[in-house]
Amino acid sequence: MPYRSVPIEPEKQTRERRDLAEALRGLRRASGLSGERLAIRCNMSQTKISRIETGRSLPTVIDVERILKALAVPGEVAHELLQLARRANVEYASWRAHARVGLYHKQAELKALESSSRVMRHFLPAIPTGLLHVHEYAVETLSPTVPSDPARDVSRAVQARIARQVILNDSSRSFWFLMTEQAVKWQRASPETMAAQCAHMAEVNGKPNVEIGIVPQRVRVSGTPMNIFVVYDDQLVTVEMFSGEVILRDPRDIAQHLNLFDLFWSHALTGDAATEFMAEASEAFMRQRN
Repeated sequence: MPYRSVPIEPEKQTRERRDLAEALRGLRRASGLSGERLAIRCNMSQTKISRIETGRSLPTVIDVERILKALAVPGEVAHELLQLARRANVEYASWRAHARVGLYHKQAELKALESSSRVMRHFLPAIPTGLLHVHEYAVETLSPTVPSDPARDVSRAVQARIARQVILNDSSRSFWFLMTEQAVKWQRASPETMAAQCAHMAEVNGKPNVEIGIVPQRVRVSGTPMNIFVVYDDQLVTVEMFSGEVILRDPRDIAQHLNLFDLFWSHALTGDAATEFMAEASEAFMRQRN
């Protein structure tokens, strides 16, 4: 059975992060090294070491590996702490929590994440990602749909989402958007808006640093498209659910999602065929308008 990380309770997550910070601080002190000397050995700043040891900053698994190597921690102890680091690096955030502080803040987080990544792979079985939205479609997708949805400042969130799209013009970054036919055609908005959305995606597919793939319903695929996910380089995966978002940093989780992306991509229409598919979908929605 493949390894899978799952969201953990916030209290347990907080405790494990605290345990990790305390363990690293204790090992450093037992070694006789100052925070400054350890920082030099790890090629980190002394401030970062301090923030990690006090629990103010969550170290990545790679950070922990570097610290353990610099401290010459024995294999069994190092293994246990790396397992703890992997668990601590699974995060869950509900959409309610994002809405409380403003969904536009979430757009700012995404912008920062995209600005620090070079290759982004979006798997989109249900809906196009915000980087591909036209304004009217973004309004529809960010507006509450059921009574239990949290209230949010839709206008500000839409503005922030559209502003993020400028990064698609950065030729130093590569974007791979993989959608199912349902994601393209699911009528989330009026026929006019759907037509504009499909036409826009067809246009974006012409950018030299953008690849859009579409898995047609007629194609037999061995995998099941269960969740929206995004892989940022080979460092991080975000997985979306109805209630919130899980963030995974374990290399095994990242490898699993990269393998899934490759599987679905191998069945997709790409290049001119994908552009033609989206253009035809746009025309079909335009005909519905009349």
